[in-house]
Amino acid sequence: MILHTEVQGDGEAVVFLHSGLQTGKTDFVHQKEMLKDEFKTIAPDLRGHGNSVNDDLSNFFEDAAEDLKKTMDHLKIHSFHLVGCSLGALVAIVFAKKYPSSLISITLSGITADKPENWKEIHKEDVAMQQQLLNNEEMSAELSELHKSDWKQFIHMAEDENWYPFDYTTDLYGIKAPILIITGEENKNEVITASKYQLMHDNVHVGVIPFGSHLIHEQQPAVYNEMLANFLR
Repeated sequence: MILHTEVQGDGEAVVFLHSGLQTGKTDFVHQKEMLKDEFKTIAPDLRGHGNSVNDDLSNFFEDAAEDLKKTMDHLKIHSFHLVGCSLGALVAIVFAKKYPSSLISITLSGITADKPENWKEIHKEDVAMQQQLLNNEEMSAELSELHKSDWKQFIHMAEDENWYPFDYTTDLYGIKAPILIITGEENKNEVITASKYQLMHDNVHVGVIPFGSHLIHEQQPAVYNEMLANFLR
């Protein structure tokens, strides 16, 4: 499918892939504002999010990567920088492995390379947090307003202990473009991931930002933006 997409500015294209239950409009706000005068910023709604209506999550990550390819072909943009966080970073990795020649660079945050030994515990805690979201009437109403598809389908997708695409994240082989991994120091598994990737691959740069965790681009936007801008330039 061709994704609903926000586009602004001119220059080299930078594509932002949002985190779960966000949209192209609501996520990476500080980053798009910083780059809009120097780059063309492109922010799609991933399938099932925002205005990209789709209820088929049976093969989400591969299908989402194909959606991005079709969308960029539709926009007639065949090479670009790709930036993703969390769910968007996972889609970015799948896309980068399938279409490496499309990328000028790739920036990732909020990812874990290998299944942690305490994954069952982590997953159980995540499911409990997401259940609280379902039970929060005010937040549920806001999400229903934001997403034209049934956003609860992503909560149910993540209830499966095997939902995370570790087969893709375990390495970055096949990605030819320069890679920047930005992580918050408070998420130890993500810091370990950044170190692993840098040791495995010659084209990986790493930035670890203090006083932040999974959504580091929102928690420490000034430091994240400086790293991202220097990398893109």
